[in-house]
Amino acid sequence: MNEVLKRVSDIGIIPVIAFNSVEEAVPLCEALVAGGLPAAEVTFRTACAEDCIKIIHKEVPEMLLGAGTVLTIDQADRAMAAGASFIVAPGYDPQVTQHVIDKGGLMMPGTASAGEMQQAMNQGCEVVKFFPAEANGGVAMLKNIGAALKSCKWMCTGGVSAKNVNDYLGYDQIVAVGGTWMCKSDMIKAGQWDEITAMCKEAVKTMLGFSLAHVGINCKNEVEAQRAAKTLCAFFGFDYKPGNSSIFAGGAVECMKAPYLGENGHIAIATNNLDRAIYHLSRQGVEFDESTRKPKAIYLKGEVGGFALHLVQK
Repeated sequence: MNEVLKRVSDIGIIPVIAFNSVEEAVPLCEALVAGGLPAAEVTFRTACAEDCIKIIHKEVPEMLLGAGTVLTIDQADRAMAAGASFIVAPGYDPQVTQHVIDKGGLMMPGTASAGEMQQAMNQGCEVVKFFPAEANGGVAMLKNIGAALKSCKWMCTGGVSAKNVNDYLGYDQIVAVGGTWMCKSDMIKAGQWDEITAMCKEAVKTMLGFSLAHVGINCKNEVEAQRAAKTLCAFFGFDYKPGNSSIFAGGAVECMKAPYLGENGHIAIATNNLDRAIYHLSRQGVEFDESTRKPKAIYLKGEVGGFALHLVQK
């Protein structure tokens, strides 16, 4: 996967911004970064878009910048020269698309039908925009198309909100969504940077969906693990579920047949998407033990209260 596209996918939610003035650019992006969303699609709907991209690229270098509502080759050139790492269009224009690809840029043309998506894919687009997403049938529409276009990847914008964001991100062919609910135009005009930061944090929290999966208990041996699991099952009516290295008492408690990570055991935290969780937690300084990584699980470094922390994908 393209490096920029991988970062888009890890961030998950890309705020879509129509700036009113250059003065808004830096404080808004600092608010987005503080809220856990270091990315923005700056739309060319306003005259200051190009200058906003330039100043953000200079003053807030950790921001991943895209240019949206790009309609012409000239706009695409100006956006990329200003510092945009990806170009987004509301519709599919083969000439603009090919120009961006030829210049080594990441192009996300807007598509609403399987035919447009197929043409964009055949032209070399790694990901296409699905717009307007909700008005065109939302996730259900994409799942029908995705059954045929199995290698197609989408960025979905238009009608995505806190209520349905995980419906979109829960489908593995959707790499990210674009939205405005965490940084609405009136909030930007009013300079409500703290409120925007808080709403971004809430959006990230909703997207990652952390919850307790189970608690693992380190037992000395298999006999002790059997005894512990059977006791819990007898007390609470849990199902007894033996496995290769452990025995589960229902889904809540895992009795290890031999001590593993953690002085006492481990606490497994479930998340909607492992890669996104690793990205966002790493930004907060959390470190991971890569030697424990599996396709849908990884341990964090260190312990909490004598327990290792284990991140698992739902």
